[in-house]
Amino acid sequence: MTNTSSKARQIVQSWLTKFDKSLAEGDISSTIELFKHDCFWRDFVAFTWNIRTLEGHEEIKNMLSANLASIEPKGWLIDEEPTETDGITEAWLRFETATTRGRAILRIIDGKAWTLLTTAEELKGFEEPKGHRRPKGTTHGAYKRDKNWFEKKLEYEKNLGYSIQPYCLVIGGGQGGIALGARIKQLGVPTIIVEKNARAGDSWRNRYRSLVLHDPVWYDHLPYIPFPDTWPIFTPKDKLGDWLEMYTKVMELNYWGSTECIHASYDENNSEWHVDVLRDGTPVTLKPKQLVFATGAYGPPNIISLPGIETFSGQHFHSSSYKTGAAYEGKHCIIIGANSSAHDIAADLYEFGAKVTMLQRSPTTVIKSETLMDVAFNNLYSQNAVESGISTDKADLIFAATPLKIMPVFQKPLYDEMRRRDASFYKRLERVGFRVDFGEDESGLMMKAMRSGSGYYIDVGASDLIADGHIAIRSGVEIKNVKANSVELTDGTELGADVIVQATGYQSMNRMVAKIVSNEMADKVGKCWGLGSGFAKDPGPWEGEPRNMWKPTQQTGLWFHGGNLHLSRHFSQLLAIQIKARMECIPTPVFGMRTVHHKC
Repeated sequence: MTNTSSKARQIVQSWLTKFDKSLAEGDISSTIELFKHDCFWRDFVAFTWNIRTLEGHEEIKNMLSANLASIEPKGWLIDEEPTETDGITEAWLRFETATTRGRAILRIIDGKAWTLLTTAEELKGFEEPKGHRRPKGTTHGAYKRDKNWFEKKLEYEKNLGYSIQPYCLVIGGGQGGIALGARIKQLGVPTIIVEKNARAGDSWRNRYRSLVLHDPVWYDHLPYIPFPDTWPIFTPKDKLGDWLEMYTKVMELNYWGSTECIHASYDENNSEWHVDVLRDGTPVTLKPKQLVFATGAYGPPNIISLPGIETFSGQHFHSSSYKTGAAYEGKHCIIIGANSSAHDIAADLYEFGAKVTMLQRSPTTVIKSETLMDVAFNNLYSQNAVESGISTDKADLIFAATPLKIMPVFQKPLYDEMRRRDASFYKRLERVGFRVDFGEDESGLMMKAMRSGSGYYIDVGASDLIADGHIAIRSGVEIKNVKANSVELTDGTELGADVIVQATGYQSMNRMVAKIVSNEMADKVGKCWGLGSGFAKDPGPWEGEPRNMWKPTQQTGLWFHGGNLHLSRHFSQLLAIQIKARMECIPTPVFGMRTVHHKC
């Protein structure tokens, strides 16, 4: 052990001893004094039964005053050798509460805590059946008329949803619903996943032909079964669809394909949902206690009004309906929007010989894929990270350990470096009129994704087509009027048009609640996603965590789960723990439920 690491351990152990003692004695004032004034405590379920970041002494004091007595934290231990870098001492910790076991990441400056992440990992008495708790899989011996594993499985599947009601119903069988289904299955929660498509993975198979994930494989693993070491770095959509179908079967998920959710209502008297579905065209009513909307990263397509569209003689549709450019050779195609889907579709249309014009209504954050992988992903989600001992689960916690309020400070230098490396690339785009930005505060793609879920593109080839003039760009204009065979733009020019594609994004997930439950229920829970940063498409007040995602909402028994593969993987564990705790009637005193400020 070096002197540096020995000193770091002494600093952490001294702080931790005081922290443990003050918590055990219920001395909240002494606990608060262990934190810097500009401190952050990000808690995932362990202390708040919520996904919540506490900022400053007052918020930490309020949380401990409300929940400390029931949480009963104890057993704080240093889990890995602490480190010190640039005056910041960092340590991995383990701890327990009355009902959970968890991990923590602590950062200390000048003897006081600057950031603390606490996260629940398992419920005491309801741990996942792994390691020494691994199921045996059989009962050795001879028993007359005993059913084997497969027969028992078929019998349970036949009865679940009919003579046996699920405790939890997940609406949506994409990666979010499947990841949550896998987590919750291991905790013994009777669950059904309903999906309108016929097969697991169809939500990916049915998307446009050229779609390939822009995130690297190390970022995209599902729980329990990681992609093989031979898996490509960037996964084609159909390959991912096949993996999800395999995963659903191997993890023994109760997955109802070809099932549409028609209507749901909450029975206050019995504290349960009544959910009407059509399973292969046959009506079934389910009565779960917990209802999870896992209907994708976002809600329904956002289709904007286009004056004169009723006179258009060509084809007009949202990007979510786009499949292939095979039928559009020689056609004049107008794409409204300049973010990820718009770029992918524009490149696909070009490959099939279409004449493509992209209407860029606002600046786009564009990052070259290889630069993003090297600068932003390399330390956490890469082969280099794996070889340095950083597993996917560990990477997830390292990423989560930085509170979202200060994340822009750490993101900005990364994007400054990307902009420096690819300066000539950006000049080429600017020369043809494509407007590039890095966010209102220059913090780049990740913060745009967290704040609004839009406004960016990871370049995998379309940008060169734009820079070289193969895809035309008209920036800062919109469609003023649609005619039979053309569109008139707000700058007075007119473009011929055979096809109009609206790559205009999606609505909030609570609009699915409006469709299936009611507008009143959608307004009660409010919008999903966004941090309340006050930047474009993310109105305040400041929330500190994504609105409504993976945590209790203003409606009992209603949850939202979603996001990319990384978010679905990480937060599925936390949502599964919350649902299991309620099933087992474990007290879950939720601290810090947010007021709904944005309904739609």
